[in-house]
Amino acid sequence: MKLILAVVEDDDAARLMDALIENDFSATKLASTGGFLLRGNTTLLIGVDDDRVSHVLEIISQTCVRRKRLVPQTSTEIPASMSLPIEVESGGATVFVLSVDQFHKV
Repeated sequence: MKLILAVVEDDDAARLMDALIENDFSATKLASTGGFLLRGNTTLLIGVDDDRVSHVLEIISQTCVRRKRLVPQTSTEIPASMSLPIEVESGGATVFVLSVDQFHKV
């Protein structure tokens, strides 16, 4: 058995949960914050049998896409009124697959 930890942007979390449920996977959803943009993230804990890991990873990669986003520049040298936003890439998912020795649902 494996435990998949998937950290995704809040924008993708609901769609990912729906896709997992449609494919008979269950997940525990945790709110989290992080990344260099300090935006809200969602961490999903997904327990699966070894032979279904690739299916979950495929669902994640299809649902959590990378996108370009404009963010304001933050600099003490440039007044805010003169700074132009910069384009950064965000989205996607950070995924960890961990081996699980035991799983109990009580």
